[in-house]
Amino acid sequence: MAVKVIDVNVGIYDENNRIADEIREENKKNGTFMINIMASPGAGKTTALLRTIDMLRAGDESVRIGVMEADIEATVDAEKIAEAGVRSIQVHTGGECAMDASMVRQALNGFDAGDLDILFMENVGNLVCTAEQDTGANVNVEILSLPEGDDKPLKYPLMFTVCQCVLINKIDTREWFEFDDDAVVERIHRLNPAAEVFFISGKTGEGFDAWVDWIGKQIRDY
Repeated sequence: MAVKVIDVNVGIYDENNRIADEIREENKKNGTFMINIMASPGAGKTTALLRTIDMLRAGDESVRIGVMEADIEATVDAEKIAEAGVRSIQVHTGGECAMDASMVRQALNGFDAGDLDILFMENVGNLVCTAEQDTGANVNVEILSLPEGDDKPLKYPLMFTVCQCVLINKIDTREWFEFDDDAVVERIHRLNPAAEVFFISGKTGEGFDAWVDWIGKQIRDY
């Protein structure tokens, strides 16, 4: 029996990447800079995000900021953001473990995000699926909390490869956890030499000046 071979010649992510490029083009026209924040559950994404927004507002009261919260279920994080007086939208992914470009486009249409200067997307909490999809963001940021350990770049290399910035959060817990700062930076830069690494505490605010300055530079260069 002859075997029929069909050449598809289309990558499984081609359609997603096309939509992601369209999102960046549209956001560029609107002057909206989109930041995709990824991390494990409990790494401190929402706490760090709220402090970041407070500092950005303190530096420029006129800056228009929105947050897209992605979760499989629940609205807890979006409610926290809204309580802080920030425009927010909750996106339920229908069981999917990460946002893709199509989901982002639907959410942008429902959010009316064209009048925002900065749009943060807090992605679903995990270190695998979220790194696999281009969401249309201008930059990808990974938050690695100190209690998770300095070996995560070894275990989840793709995440640290696709991120332009890595935040090492919860440095206020140093006395309780063993964590090698030099080792984690070396492991990140072995995968991604251009990645910026900042050590922060969402609880105390330590290290946030450098991180917020980095955001400002990205936007100025946009």
